[in-house]
Amino acid sequence: MQSKVKWPENFKRTKARESILSVLENASEPLSAADIYSKVDGKGEEVWLSTVYRTLDQLVDRGVVIKATITVGGKALYELHRETHRHYAICLACNKVIQLEDCPLENFMLKIKDSQFKVTGHNLEVFGYCIDCKTKI
Repeated sequence: MQSKVKWPENFKRTKARESILSVLENASEPLSAADIYSKVDGKGEEVWLSTVYRTLDQLVDRGVVIKATITVGGKALYELHRETHRHYAICLACNKVIQLEDCPLENFMLKIKDSQFKVTGHNLEVFGYCIDCKTKI
């Protein structure tokens, strides 16, 4: 399956890279490199975990992929850089990642726009317990 994402300039197209991008395009939540590796279909071409990490770093450098480091455990998660940004809640027990419906920082961003500081982005992590883990604690 070929990706619908615009291919980055000066980035050699390989089956492995196409497969990695396709996994991210079809993901409903951010994925770790190991998660992406487990879903990659090399289409006859062997894909190593090191190839996944290297490709992800290159896609981050080209602005196609966003890398977020989750504070708990220092786990890096990757997702496509889409038109709108997303925020997530992370379960402290099972590390489940749940997408928030709105950006809680939108009003804050508006308040500081008039100051002497240009905002180019932000990161927000919300921690707690998912519904499954909440009943166990």
